[in-house]
Amino acid sequence: MDRLGVVRILALMLAWLLRDSARGWHNASQRTFEIDYQHNRFLKDGRPFRYISGSIHYFRVPRFYWKDRLLKMKMAGLNAIQIYVPWNFHEPQPGQYQFSEDHDVEHFIQLAHELSLLVILRPGPYICAEWEMGGLPAWLLQNESIVLRSTDPGYLAVVDKWLGVILPKMKPLLYQNGGPIITVQVENEYGSYFTCDYDYLRFLQKRFRYHLGNDVILFTTDGAQHKMLQCGTLQGLYATVDFGPGANITNAFLIQRKYEPKGPLINSEFYTGWLDHWGQPHSTVTTEAVVSSLHDILTRGANVNLYMFIGGTNFAYWNGANMPYQAQPTSYDYDAPLSEAGDLTQKYFAVRDVIQKFQKVPEGPIPPSTPKFAYGKVALKKLKTVEESLNILCPTGPIKSLYPLTFIQVKQYFGFVLYRTTLPQDCSNPTPLSSSLSGVHDRAYVSVDGVPQGILDRSNVLTLNITGKEGATLDLLVENMGRVNYGDYINDYKGLISNLTLNSSVLTDWMIFPLDTENAVRHLGGWHGNNRRCHSEACAYGSSNYTLPAFYVGNFSIPSEIPDLPQDTFITFPGWTKGQVWINGFNLGRYWPARGPQMTLFVPQHILVTSAPNTIIALELERAPCSDNYPKLCTVEFVDKPVISAAVTYSHPLQDVYNQHSGLDHV
Repeated sequence: MDRLGVVRILALMLAWLLRDSARGWHNASQRTFEIDYQHNRFLKDGRPFRYISGSIHYFRVPRFYWKDRLLKMKMAGLNAIQIYVPWNFHEPQPGQYQFSEDHDVEHFIQLAHELSLLVILRPGPYICAEWEMGGLPAWLLQNESIVLRSTDPGYLAVVDKWLGVILPKMKPLLYQNGGPIITVQVENEYGSYFTCDYDYLRFLQKRFRYHLGNDVILFTTDGAQHKMLQCGTLQGLYATVDFGPGANITNAFLIQRKYEPKGPLINSEFYTGWLDHWGQPHSTVTTEAVVSSLHDILTRGANVNLYMFIGGTNFAYWNGANMPYQAQPTSYDYDAPLSEAGDLTQKYFAVRDVIQKFQKVPEGPIPPSTPKFAYGKVALKKLKTVEESLNILCPTGPIKSLYPLTFIQVKQYFGFVLYRTTLPQDCSNPTPLSSSLSGVHDRAYVSVDGVPQGILDRSNVLTLNITGKEGATLDLLVENMGRVNYGDYINDYKGLISNLTLNSSVLTDWMIFPLDTENAVRHLGGWHGNNRRCHSEACAYGSSNYTLPAFYVGNFSIPSEIPDLPQDTFITFPGWTKGQVWINGFNLGRYWPARGPQMTLFVPQHILVTSAPNTIIALELERAPCSDNYPKLCTVEFVDKPVISAAVTYSHPLQDVYNQHSGLDHV
């Protein structure tokens, strides 16, 4: 073949390649997702479309299990998922971003795309979600005059910076750009917040459009009440509503119609269950109530998102709280169709049966519930008290201040801070230590010269009688139990936020120890067992029947020769009271069997090993089942079934702020 022939062949090949490339770009540009206002529906690539979606929080499910959970959602007949993006999960310190491993939201969205699941994105900046401070970073509170979720210039500046980080990551994942994201929510249930600042919504709208373009559908979500949509909606943002089983569906959608006379009907949060609080019975919503309302919603041709389809776990310190102050537990099971551990439930199959009446569900086997293993009992021994561990927990030493400083002021956003001063007077007789302005946020474990005295609590115990000699060391270990995530009080400062008094005299001259428990747990090798021995029962338990907050450690091995191990499990705490637990350095979260309803914590298999012993560390805050002078062993036990609905031994009336718009008050 002569040179001219070769050139002709190459030219033909290039023409074919260019034609195919152009066809590919043409196809990509043909990907559209839009609202058909004339026919009250969505159009996907020009064809009528209705989504049946489910909420999953990637930040509550280990990355190890992302694909398993997503596949189970797809096999239930869902064609979309809905996700929040918690700002504080990705920017724990100003300017320090985390987008790898369990924080890799882009990978999570790509996994959904691979499974042909569309994505409804809710990037905040506020998300609620029963998540610490509603997803807002605690470091925002360093500006003590900040007005959150408003046009406060200090707030807008940091929000703008954050949106400039997260939204460009999302833009390539938009449906129009070849990705799975079909709609994007601006803010979250803004009509439930006191600021009602339309200029704030306009600012967000402008920044979302700047980063994402003009083609993507931006929307809002609010409770199905006029007063909520009145402050939560804005022209140019498509208004949707949320409500649960038992709500009047006709009325709920009529309220949406008042703000969106044309376009698709959308329930952005159809509640499959409900949230829990420590000390309250586990919340459940019957399968019958869920499927009845779901069927009614779908019969109307409406789009719906099931909140939650899987709840997951509040690992570490990530749980939120409500007002009057009550914290949510570690489990976020939510009585959802998939359990906290991703297990199939009766509700899952009932929901699937309803969905397949309206659209085809995938054929093939549904991934089974993951196997669980009961590893049995593990003995823990006392390692050190918190007081004995201060050189490890706070290696830089204390901060000195005339008056107490908050967690924010000492740049400690989670966990624990120890406040120390001396008794200015003799307290041989019981003397009142008081937080008259409810200044302990949230719970303080009090001791004098190493003798436990009792607890001060934000909501219930504002005064505690203590005893000790003049000049004795007064320690208060203060726990952040989780910041408020909903309502007007999300600017939730932690620590001693006002002065304490002893016999009506203000206590001064504090030494404040921010405790780095995560780093200390990881460097356990430098610790030694407790050499201190008490010579009286008072030292062991004190006058109030408490033990000093202390670390306990134990190990257990998983035989490597047994196939299919390790497996998921649940850890339970017989005889323990309240604390925090780590396995192999992974912070599983809070346990509080003395309060309930949650008695077990979910332990995902990926944190366990067969190649070496697994290390358990518990920080017991109130009373361990063993002590220096009490020979009974401290044990924890690994079981193969969860207990998250035990009878509670404590009740605190909570004004259920959510019921204003959930419809669950009718169930």
